[in-house]
Amino acid sequence: MLRQAQYEGLPPSLSTIGSNLTDAAVAVLTAAEPAEKVRLTQEATAAWRAEAIATLGRVQPPDRPARPARPDLLAPRDMPKRKGSGRRVALLHALAHIELNAIDLAWDLVARFADEEMPRAFFDDWVRVASEEAKHYGLLAKRMAELGAAYGDLPAHDGLWQAATETAHDLLARLAIVPLVLEARGLDVTPAMIADLARADDEASAAILQVIYDEEIGHVAIGRRWFETICAARGLDPQTSWQGLVRRHFKGMLKPPFNEAARDAAGFPSAFYAPLANR
Repeated sequence: MLRQAQYEGLPPSLSTIGSNLTDAAVAVLTAAEPAEKVRLTQEATAAWRAEAIATLGRVQPPDRPARPARPDLLAPRDMPKRKGSGRRVALLHALAHIELNAIDLAWDLVARFADEEMPRAFFDDWVRVASEEAKHYGLLAKRMAELGAAYGDLPAHDGLWQAATETAHDLLARLAIVPLVLEARGLDVTPAMIADLARADDEASAAILQVIYDEEIGHVAIGRRWFETICAARGLDPQTSWQGLVRRHFKGMLKPPFNEAARDAAGFPSAFYAPLANR
């Protein structure tokens, strides 16, 4: 288990992210501009992997992460439909918004649950997730720029942080909902988006979504592995525990069709989620 001691002798180059991992997490969460979130994530990842940051610390994360002045954040029901020639940019913008939230969700998990008795490998995994989500956002932002657009040009929906708020009290609930419902849903819908972009001869955008899809399988696998580890430690059955947590904390529906091949690749069998479909 990691100790909560302060790391001494922090190099000056790491002053923007603090002396421990929760300092770094909160630095990302309180940075409003997406490019700064990405930069700080990259810096924190490198420092953690090199053990320039070697301890967790204990810094309470904000209830909500900082956000830029744009885009306008709307209720999901008020989001405009994607239409006409702007559909491709609208799709990329929506995905960039999801990835931006995913950066913050990973760091919020690190900071909020740093006092759990978890091994370093747990934090290694979630730092990896944060790093890959930052990469995904960067790829989408670059592609939008190539198409003459930028994050913030369109409205985005404000429902994505609801899962973090709903599960802030319990690591097991957080793992049940974020990687094993929300990210697993991404595995279901992304292949069709890749195919649509390929049919529109947008191979560059399709290639970015393929990178995201491949790495999100790993994120679901990480969530499943640690969910089962915690269930074992608490003497709980993973399948029934997950179903109970989803019923309690997820307000939407689990919608088929499911991408069973990708979910199986993540070690997430249909016996978990199929009974809750269209509940």
